[in-house]
Formats: sequence, C-alpha cells, structure tokens
Amino acid sequence: MTENAVRAAATAARSLGLTVTDPTVLYDAFSVVVHLKPSPVVARVPITLPDHLMEPDVAERRQQRELDVAAWIAELGKPVVPPSPLVPLEPVRQDGFSMTFWEYVEQDMSAEIDYVANTARAAELHAVLADYPKDLPWMTPLLAVPSTLADLEAVPGLLEQADVDRARAEWDVLGPLLTSRAEFEAVFPSATIQAIHGDAPSYNVIPTADAVLWSDFEDTTLGPPEWDMAGFGPELVTVYNTAAAALGRPLLDERVQSVMDTARVLQLIVCTPLVPRLPALADGIRMFVGQWRDTPFAGGLG
Repeated sequence: MTENAVRAAATAARSLGLTVTDPTVLYDAFSVVVHLKPSPVVARVPITLPDHLMEPDVAERRQQRELDVAAWIAELGKPVVPPSPLVPLEPVRQDGFSMTFWEYVEQDMSAEIDYVANTARAAELHAVLADYPKDLPWMTPLLAVPSTLADLEAVPGLLEQADVDRARAEWDVLGPLLTSRAEFEAVFPSATIQAIHGDAPSYNVIPTADAVLWSDFEDTTLGPPEWDMAGFGPELVTVYNTAAAALGRPLLDERVQSVMDTARVLQLIVCTPLVPRLPALADGIRMFVGQWRDTPFAGGLG
C-alpha cells in the first residue's frame, strides 16, 4: 500500500508540472507523507482510516477543508505548514488515492515534544480559528463512530465484550449531542462553539529551526475547544486555561471536557479494526480504554 501511494503521489505531482526524481517517505501510518524531491513539496496520502473516511466524496471534502483552513492561517502570517503554492489549492485523485500537496519544511529532528508549550499553542490556535470565516460541519471526526460501533467485536487483550457493550450504551446517550449542534447546545447552552483543529493540536505540530508550526488539519471542524484537549488530562487542561486567560479567551468547561474525553475514547475504540494494518495503534487504544474503564459512564451524563 505504501509503495502504491508513493507511486501515485509522484505521478500526480509530475502531471501538475513538478519535478520528482527521488520521492522520500517522511511518515507512514494513517497517511503516507512523501517529500517529492527535489521539489519543495510534500504529498499527504491517506491510506489507513475508517472506511467511511476513505470514500472519495468524503475524503475530498475533508481534504479541501484542511487546505482552506491552513491556507487561511498562512495568509494571516501565523505559524502553520502551508499548502504548496506550486499546485492548485485542491485535493488530487490518482490511481485510487486522494492526496493533498504541502510546502516542504525542514523538521528539527532533535526537538523533543513539549506538551506544556504546545498546549499553550493550542489556546493560541483557537484564538486564531475563532475568526475563521467559512462554514464548517459539526464534529466531523465522530462521523464514523455509530456505523463502526454497530459491527464492532471484542478483541482479546484489547477490547472485552463489556467494553464494546459500554461503548454502544455511551453512544446511545452521547450520540445525539455529538452529532447535532442544536442537541449539544441544549445540554451545554453556555459552551464555546467555533472552528477547531479537530485532532489534538498540541500533538500535531512540526518543530523547525525557526518556529513550531501547526499542522495536520484533516479533522478541522466546528465544535467545542474541549475536543482538541480530549484525553490530555487535568494538568494540561490547567495549562490551556492559563494560556487562554492570558489571551482573554474562554476557559475550558469541566463538564464539556469530561464528555469530550469520553467521545475521544469512542473515536479510538472504533479504530480497533485498523490494528491489523497499523499494529502500533493497539498500544494507544489499550491505554485509553484502560483509563476509560474507571471513568463515569458517558462522561457523567448517563
């Protein structure tokens, strides 16, 4: 699959007028990320996602949102990995793969992940995204949950049947408000709703010699900022709130955060069928599920 994705990315890039002689894989997990050397362009080609997200129409809408948001942030002069200016600002389909093209940035491989500093950067990102002018759909990262949960089976050593039963029962409670802004606001009328990154922005950054750049906006969506902090724990929530207060931004709501923490586990649980293709995913699922078993049912709303 990786070799096919690299070949497709190189073919698509050449058809767009780029010179590609030495495509080099930078990352290979949910997506294959390929530096299209010698061009200063990187292709991101999703290969391992829930089936719903791999459907052509869904994939291309998702990728267009990512390109639009990242381009808008870049136009503001904010620290973000921008789409490549050498190709049109749109997804490209080639040999069954849908891909996007990005400006190559030199990652500082010696930099260690600083979750405290990056959490403060998440608050800064939310301050920027609060003014995003385009319409976004509601909580798209959770769209695959209900259909996948319906067919989910226990996996010894990873998910017990009791975990599957609980996940389905929690979705029965939380699904209506996680899939409808109106239902969510009926339960949390004072919650902050805005454009958000959608996938842990304190993790999805790229350190360079000059700056730390926001990246990976594939799950950009409309929702509560608490979703972007789901699963990071109370200490980092405190870090976020300190940074948000300094920016004059709303603080995270404890009740909303609890629901979003639960929703993040449900999102991870439905990725269980991907483990045979992405074995490293098992450790993350196992860790989050272990913590989730000791938490209140449905984030306290059950």
